[in-house]
Amino acid sequence: MLADSIPQVHSGRLDADIHLPSTAKLELIDFIARELPMWRDHPDRPTKTAETALTEHLCDHLNSASYYSEEWSHVQFRTETGDEAKAGRKIDLTVKPRAASLIIEGRRHSQFDSLFPIECKRLPTPAEGDRDKREYVITDPGTTGGIQRFKFGLHGSTHSFAAMIAFVQEKPLENWLGDVNGWITTLSEDDGSSWSASDLLELVNSDAVSKLQVLKSKHARSGGLVDCDLRHLWIRMN
Repeated sequence: MLADSIPQVHSGRLDADIHLPSTAKLELIDFIARELPMWRDHPDRPTKTAETALTEHLCDHLNSASYYSEEWSHVQFRTETGDEAKAGRKIDLTVKPRAASLIIEGRRHSQFDSLFPIECKRLPTPAEGDRDKREYVITDPGTTGGIQRFKFGLHGSTHSFAAMIAFVQEKPLENWLGDVNGWITTLSEDDGSSWSASDLLELVNSDAVSKLQVLKSKHARSGGLVDCDLRHLWIRMN
């Protein structure tokens, strides 16, 4: 019968609940870190250098990888999604549940909720116009700095955990930790600065073969916002 061949629509159905451990977000960061070199080295990856194109193609790769993963088939990646608290602001890359509701530390995340936001930046900042070379950390004047957005609640103010990905296009990876922490140290020395030594990045691990570094930082936030834990994934591009 014709009716038998028409897909049935289940209006308003609820997704199945999946309970994940409190470490799930860190484990998802590990998954992204493992996939970054495979994305970079994929023979079909377009040879683009712009941040938006790199982020889009990374999103494509992560969606394919998660879909075929036994561990992470219940998550998806989206680009340019709206910030939950700041109307008009867009998040570079967002992790959301796929066909399930994920419960982490008692909080339920449906397909309409992000697990955590990800900001993507190029290192070095492209030498275009008057762009601030410290854009991974801050822009002055402006509010487009990577860490700046999370520290001051301009992005991800409803999250206590977020991530940043750096597409490193010049210099060895190990050179950039000194540069980034140097910018933060200089900011902290200004009178009345909201920056301090507690904002400095710390190396978690470094893989010389895959040219990937994982770092972490923690940032105090004002206005009643809880501190923000950041994980940084730095991949040296070919």
